[in-house]
Amino acid sequence: MPQLFSTPSFPSPFSPSFPSPDSVVAALRAAGCVFAEDEAELILGSARTAGELTALVDRRVTGVPLELVLGWAEFRGLRVAVAPGVFVPRRRTEFLVAEALAHAPDAAVVVDLCCGSGAVGAALAAALDRPEVHAADVDPAAVRCARGNLADAGGRVYAGDLFDALPAALRGRVDILAANVPYVPTGEVALLPAEAREHEPLVALDGGTDGLEVLRRVAAEAPRWLAPGGCLLAETSRRQAPAAVDAFARAGLTTRLAVCDELYAHVVIGVRE
Repeated sequence: MPQLFSTPSFPSPFSPSFPSPDSVVAALRAAGCVFAEDEAELILGSARTAGELTALVDRRVTGVPLELVLGWAEFRGLRVAVAPGVFVPRRRTEFLVAEALAHAPDAAVVVDLCCGSGAVGAALAAALDRPEVHAADVDPAAVRCARGNLADAGGRVYAGDLFDALPAALRGRVDILAANVPYVPTGEVALLPAEAREHEPLVALDGGTDGLEVLRRVAAEAPRWLAPGGCLLAETSRRQAPAAVDAFARAGLTTRLAVCDELYAHVVIGVRE
């Protein structure tokens, strides 16, 4: 499993040439980092030398996402490795994992579709009792990253377009099908924060004209892969939620919408009866 997250401490003792915590905080704050103190602590805890610290701070102040600067992201208490060009897992997606576990606490077969770093699959593997874990992504960089994050869980990661990537033997056996599909409408990609727009792959963001093209494809085919009682879960936006629910229902799934106001998360859940 990815390592359990723990807050790094500041390097100690500092060498005379090692930048001070205050100077790192000031640099991050000047660059517009809202949580400059927290970010400084993480960056200082990752740097082994003054030169390495300077390089990390330079990357962050030029707009590289903190997770890519550090090389990992925290996700449900796990330290999940991330790499340049791979979608960084969002905290709101932890709600999708929680909903999956609430519906299928004894799940034996898990699929993380559009897996990115494999964070969802890793979190499910950590919470369940030795499940069979499979993941897939169309992006080769994501596949490489997910293979590393799922290795300790014995997870199998495939390259390919949605269900085409999965082995046929999984049909009718999947208890949890988590599909963190791209759902940003094509015309709104340019409005995303620069951290996402400039550092994450377009294929992980662009959901087509209305943002739901990939979701509809997943919903339409999911019933053939789900076990009886198995569930499909996909994240969406508040505005898109009614259409996403409709897509699940049209596929023949018993559907509901789960909302977490704290995380501003909207997850559509469909169950094969």
